[in-house]
Formats: sequence, C-alpha cells, structure tokens
Amino acid sequence: MFYYQVSLLKSPLSPLTYRSTEPVTTGSVVELTLNGKMLRGVILEEVEKPLFECSLMVLTCNAFYPPKTLELAKFISEYYVCSLGEALSLFTPATHKALHVSKEVVTHIVLSREQQKAYDFALSHKASLLFGDTGSGKTEVYMKLFETVIEQGQSALFLMPEIGLTPQMKSRLKKHFGTHFAIWHSKITHKKKADILSKIQNGELSIIAGTRSALFLPLNNLGLIVVDEEHDESYKSSSRPRYNAKDLALLFGQKLGVRVLLGSATPTLSSFHKVPYFRLKGTFFDSSNLISFDEGEHALSAMVLHAIEKALRAQRQVVVFLPTRANFKYITCKDCGSNVECPFCAVGMSLHGNAHALKCHYCNYTEAIPKVCPKCGCEDIVANRMGTAEVSSKLQEYFKAYVVGQFDRDEVRTEKQLDTILAAFNERKIDIMVGTQMLSKGHDYHGVGLAVILGIDALLGMSDFRAREKTLALVKQIAGRSGRKGYGEVLIQSKNASFFKHYLEDFEGFLKDELTHRKGLYPPFKKMLRLMASHIKEEKAKVWIETANSRAKQFKGVEVVGWGKASIGKIAGKYRYELLARSDSSRALLEFAHHVKAHGIEIDMDPLSFS
Repeated sequence: MFYYQVSLLKSPLSPLTYRSTEPVTTGSVVELTLNGKMLRGVILEEVEKPLFECSLMVLTCNAFYPPKTLELAKFISEYYVCSLGEALSLFTPATHKALHVSKEVVTHIVLSREQQKAYDFALSHKASLLFGDTGSGKTEVYMKLFETVIEQGQSALFLMPEIGLTPQMKSRLKKHFGTHFAIWHSKITHKKKADILSKIQNGELSIIAGTRSALFLPLNNLGLIVVDEEHDESYKSSSRPRYNAKDLALLFGQKLGVRVLLGSATPTLSSFHKVPYFRLKGTFFDSSNLISFDEGEHALSAMVLHAIEKALRAQRQVVVFLPTRANFKYITCKDCGSNVECPFCAVGMSLHGNAHALKCHYCNYTEAIPKVCPKCGCEDIVANRMGTAEVSSKLQEYFKAYVVGQFDRDEVRTEKQLDTILAAFNERKIDIMVGTQMLSKGHDYHGVGLAVILGIDALLGMSDFRAREKTLALVKQIAGRSGRKGYGEVLIQSKNASFFKHYLEDFEGFLKDELTHRKGLYPPFKKMLRLMASHIKEEKAKVWIETANSRAKQFKGVEVVGWGKASIGKIAGKYRYELLARSDSSRALLEFAHHVKAHGIEIDMDPLSFS
C-alpha cells in the first residue's frame, strides 16, 4: 500500500492523506471521496503510513501538474493567502507533451524606426514596460515579438484585461498568424475549450490571446508573455485567490525563464517605478486633439450640447462617458435627504427606467420605484447623478435625426453583443455612443471627432490613495478615443480643470510627481494588506476585526493604517468591517495575514479596491 499527501482542488482544506494500491506520480490528478462526495485532488508527495485510517483513492486521471506548476501554485497559496487546492484550481492541468510548435508565419510585420527601438528594447530585457501613447503602434511591436518567438519554435501568451478587447485583436491576429492562434476566456463553450486544449497539447497553437485565466493554461515551450493595458484593474481577481495576473505574469517570467512585456498608454505607478520602460511617443496616424473644459454642474449643459451638435454637423461621431450606468445613481428624498437604499446592502439603489425598477448594483436586488420616501413618507423624491440610460434618452430627444447607442453592462453582456455594437459604431450606424468605463478599453473608433467626459469629479474625489492616478488614466484613455485618425476634440466636465490641464498631456510627468507623494506612505514604496470580515451578525464581524487589530501589534513592522466599519457597511445581508495595514516588508504582512486567516476574515494582498 502507498500513502500520499493530496491537495483537494477548489477546496479551502489543507492537504489530506490518502492511500493507493499502486504508486502514483507527484503532480498526478486523482479522484477520491470525502464525506461521501466525489472530488478531484493533486498528489503532492509520498508519505509514511499514518497512525490513522486512510481512505482509498478511486482512480488516477489522465492529467497532471508539472513540478513548475506545483511550485507556482505554492507561491500563490502563500502570497495570496489561500489553500494550495484553491491555488492549483486556477491552473488547467496538462495531459501529454506537445509534439511540436508550428513555425509558419503568414506575414512579416514592418516596424517604424521608433517601433523598432521599442522592439529591440523588449528583446534586451527579460521584463520590460512599453509605455506607448494611444495610437503609437504598441500592437505592431507585440506582433513582431510574436513573429520572432514563433520563428524560434516557441509559443506566446497575449493577455488582455477583458473579453471586450478580444474581437478587434482577433482579426489582427488572424491576419498575421492564420489558424495558429486561439482566444481563451470564461465565456467560450466547454466544447471550444476542449478543442483549444487539445490543440495546445498537440502543439498546433503558437499564440493564445485571452483574459487573466489564460495565464494558467498548460502552454508548451512558452517564450513570451505580453500583458496589454497593464494598468487595467480587471487583471485583479475579486474572489479568493485574490491574485493579480499582471504581477503573476512577471513572477512566472522569472520562474519559467520567459520574457515578459507590459504595455499601456497609462501605466500604473508600480510598473513605471519597478520595471525598465521604453517611451513610445506620438501616434501612428496623423492626428491632433483640442481639449476644453466645462466647469459647470454634472449635467448635459449648453456647452456640452453645443459641442455635440457641432461634431455631428461636421459628420464626426461622438462618445460620451459617465461613471454610472442606469438612469440615475440615486433616488433622494427632498424632505429627509436620505437615498432609497437596498434592504440588504448599505448603498443607494440605482434607477433603471426601462425596467421601471430600482436595482442594487452590489447584490442585484430589484424593487419597484417607490412613490414616497420609505423612511419619512414624503412624496417629494427626486433622482440625481445621471447615468448612461438617462443621458442616452435625453440625447436622443435633443438629436432626433441621429442614432444614440448605449455601451455599458446593462446593454452589453456577451461577446456577440459587443461585436454587434462595435461593428455598428465603426460602420457609422451609430452617431453618439454613451457608455461607462467600457468606452476606455482600447477599442479603435476611427470616426470619433468628439469625446465628452461627464461626472469625472466623483471618481477624483474618492477616498482612495490611487484616485488621482486612476482618474487621470481613465480620462487619458477616453480622450485617446477621439481623433485617432485626424482632428479630434475632448470636452471634460470638471471643477478640477487645473489638475487635468497640468498632467493630461504629460502622464510621465504625473507619474514622477506622484512618486514623491507616495514615498514612505503607499505603494510602490510600501506593501499593503486589506482584511475584510463579514457576517449576518454585525457584532461578530466587528469582533473579528477588533481581534485582528489587537493581534497586529505582535508583528514587528506591520502598521495598521485604520480599521472599522467598511465604507459600504453591508452587502447581501452581511455586515462588513475592515482593516488596512502596511509595511516595508511583504513577509511581515504575510505572517500577520496567515495568523488571522482562520478567523472568518477575507484577505486581500496588494488591494486595488477599497469599497
């Protein structure tokens, strides 16, 4: 009889001991039972026969995790404070070695002089950042690198933050590399996933383009990882394990000996500070932008409407950005001043006119629009802070002869819907596109002559040490959608015009200035940790965080920045308390995190969200 330590996939449990009648190789995937349920696990190591009775493994599957994958999973388990089984479940296991990697390249990419410099810079560094202006031709540099990697008989991984970026990239990759690439994300069918995995195992694919989950595919002879739009927060997982795919790409590069290239027009301060960068300036096309400001209230002002009318008459398309979807962000009582809140979350509900309902954007609870204030009974309740649906409706009223489209998560839920609306816009079947942050996600809109940015001060004023960085990056990304080919205008509605005027054309200067403000306080100079306790009983969540706060004093080098009720104190019926800690040392924070992890607390290392 043989005895093995087994890590249960997707389970928060520590490894368990099972027995087998035959020897099993380390890394093999096996099926076994626990409390009457059939589960899958991964063999970690052979052990001596324990003193207690062990269950028998059911069978060994035709799948395995290579030693390097086990090593990477152990790091993820330690750094992101989760079980090894949860970390391993991120990875897709291998089944057999690839036979070959195709070297066929359809076309040869020709680079400009500056793009060639960027390409050479990337080849001369194991990890680098391509800090390239919108339209400067970062994609062509990526394509040339893919071409080089394939010619060397290796494969490449192209990470993109969201499914929304893949349709346009798909056509470019298909043009250059024919059938030797595939796109991978959570929305593709099981049948398609199985087909892609089969082709990976057989060495038929040279390039995989996909969202963060593609990082964990069993790619053979990997030579390059490109992380496009590296600033995008979609690379950070919002559930355990709370990993950041961009950071893991850099780690995988180190551990696997793979070249890694990050790319963005608005790189994060952390990447700018830690990774060697090449500055690719200018645009690939002849283009110019005029930026102006409307310092009025958040609304469709006369200045905004006039700018839109002027662009439409000049036969230019318009994009309008708002931070809020729905019709209005809140319904507020004029008498008592309170918002109509979700009964399960401590947030105001958003008005969705088409559904004649209020909806919570945190737990999806929906109810009919009230006729009176639920708190005081007053009939004078008003909607405030316009959202995309309301702006779309009003613009359609103002500009009846034109077509207004809505581009947000209420209207675009699938890749097919995304393809359809982008195609309609690029074919000029839509004149005005109103949307949320989806508008900033790297789509090429060649006919846009005006970008209008509304409500941006709400983001700039958020209680987040990265608020300035995130807001400026967002504005710059949206502004970059206008005038991609030719002349474009940008109208920003903000009472902070001086901030945007100072930095919008000099993001590099902003990053250098921001570094001086962060020194000694925040990343990239400090490591941060966020603990979140949630429970249906408020007192229990509070006690958990109070206990964590008192225990933090035992850990040298760990400073508690603050603790207490979370900014959103209740979500889905659970009360929430949080603690934010920082340190010069990752090790000190991790020792503290692992010490408190068993006390009903969710742990987020290197947090990006503070709501």
